[in-house]
Amino acid sequence: MAEVKIYRYLHINNEKIPLDPEDYLVYMDDWTESVAEALAEEDGITLTEAHWELIWVLRNFYARFEMAPAMRAWIKAIKQQLGEEKGRSIYVMSLFPGSPAKRAARIAGLPKPTNCL
Repeated sequence: MAEVKIYRYLHINNEKIPLDPEDYLVYMDDWTESVAEALAEEDGITLTEAHWELIWVLRNFYARFEMAPAMRAWIKAIKQQLGEEKGRSIYVMSLFPGSPAKRAARIAGLPKPTNCL
């Protein structure tokens, strides 16, 4: 079993949620919508219904394939579940700027996507 490295804690409602050195959850079971909102706030993002739609697509992808998708796979899943308009990179980048798949996976409580630097 790999060694768990705790870098810091996220404090939510008198709970300490451990984060790894890249600020991902150490334990995926610690994820709640409140945790997602706190992680997003640290990134300067206020989660809206549009964000939550994409987060749920991401979490459903993980539940099905047991991996966080890289950008292309995530976009394809969004397109299939939410339609052409939302299944575009530009739309996703407008909600999760920078490295969208990596940032959204962190907020969604998932491991860092493979093929993300």
